[in-house]
Amino acid sequence: MSYELAKKIVKALDDKKAQSIEVIDITEVSQIADYFVICTGTSSTHVKALADEVEFQAGGQESDIGFHKEGYGSASWILLDYKDVIVHIFYGETRDFYNLEHLWADGKKVDIQKLLEA
Repeated sequence: MSYELAKKIVKALDDKKAQSIEVIDITEVSQIADYFVICTGTSSTHVKALADEVEFQAGGQESDIGFHKEGYGSASWILLDYKDVIVHIFYGETRDFYNLEHLWADGKKVDIQKLLEA
């Protein structure tokens, strides 16, 4: 189920022109989730639009899969927590500063082209 959710989220982000989408499989290195989906928006408005689209496509407050949202007010880093899949939507400089890809380098990168083609 978490793989299918990650696929749905990646497609939603790609449709809304998110930049530098990355998916990290963290099942072998952490129990907090199965996947991190990380992407960048070009402005605070774009970051919010990306979060809104993911919430629309994957479900939000009304969903039964669990959901928590942080950072929507500042829109420099919006976190959408779907328990098994955690989505990080960054504004450029914020992504560079936190560098989650480096922090979670022990995870396995997922080929997003396969997610988009499936």
